[in-house]
Amino acid sequence: MAVEGAPAGLLDDWRVDGSGDKKRIGVLLVHGFTGSPASMRPWGEYLHQRGYTVTVPLLPGHGTTPHDLNRVKWQEWPAKVETELKLLQQKCDKVFICGLSMGGGTTLNIATKYSKNLAGIILVNPMIHVKFVPHQLAWFISRFQKMRESVGDDIKRPGITEWGYDALPAVGVYELLKMLHYTRARLHDVTAPLQLFHSVDDHTLPVSNTEIIMKGVGSRDKQRIELLNSYHVATLDYDQEIIFENSRIFIEAHS
Repeated sequence: MAVEGAPAGLLDDWRVDGSGDKKRIGVLLVHGFTGSPASMRPWGEYLHQRGYTVTVPLLPGHGTTPHDLNRVKWQEWPAKVETELKLLQQKCDKVFICGLSMGGGTTLNIATKYSKNLAGIILVNPMIHVKFVPHQLAWFISRFQKMRESVGDDIKRPGITEWGYDALPAVGVYELLKMLHYTRARLHDVTAPLQLFHSVDDHTLPVSNTEIIMKGVGSRDKQRIELLNSYHVATLDYDQEIIFENSRIFIEAHS
């Protein structure tokens, strides 16, 4: 797993206008920590082929070197998503945000402020905490160890990569946990319709993340779908068609 050798343009911001009667429905897809837009691109292409306007941004600190992720403040991630949201709102009547892992936590952060402006949110193995690791402990660890072992490419399908980092930046983890701590305390402010996909066999995040989110959000309309044949990066795994098709049905139902 590394960003070197990724196909040209795959790690860049990707924005495409839709067509037909779905052109004014926008979908914003947010990748995970140490990952890249590559993990969301097939999903985005699936939706675009069905007429939707789609944006897959590259989050700050990603797509370059792991050291850059140690230089980012957590507020930069939701700020990037917020910028892309506003661009979509200029051309779309309804907007959905989809997030994978940390991208799910970032989506929830945005939804605490913009639920009334969102038609819905879709989460895949979303992240809201790391068990027994508060952000204060992560800060202490980051003083002594700047890089840790990578947690990326947790994919059951052989030969598939999300083109992310081959190391885990410790200062970046500290910033990530601060964002999740802030967001978790405000989950009740998330009121947009919610669809959540959870891999039963996830080696990266425990099921407690899904349970905290499902219990904590203020959304009355919330749906959980189990994935039985995928690991953490389920958007690139065997169950991706389940995610793609059910998300399409969710989007159609709420637009």
